Amino acid sequence: MVEPLRFYLDENVPVQVATQLRLRGIDVVTVRDLNLLGDTDDNHLQRATALERVLCTYDSDFVELAQSGIRHAGIVFAQMKSQYIGDWVRWLELMHAVYSRDDMKNRIEFL
Repeated sequence: MVEPLRFYLDENVPVQVATQLRLRGIDVVTVRDLNLLGDTDDNHLQRATALERVLCTYDSDFVELAQSGIRHAGIVFAQMKSQYIGDWVRWLELMHAVYSRDDMKNRIEFL
């Protein structure tokens, strides 16, 4: 059985994205849900990987971490102020429908 994508939203991605994804039946957790605001990028990426969740962010530091060779469950990166809540929701919903967890391992998608 193919394992569907699950998402991990960092503290910069609006909480409304998680709300909208949950209404669509998509498994998502936010840094706020985990009470981990202010944790380091390294810890967030390690946690998302351990939980087998694709990390969603506006923070380019995660892209740099991935490019340094750190293994991860996938990263979705967007430019700040060029993507809005609806853009995030549409893109993540599409990814959820198309990609499996295996497809996203060590992959970076640019929104």
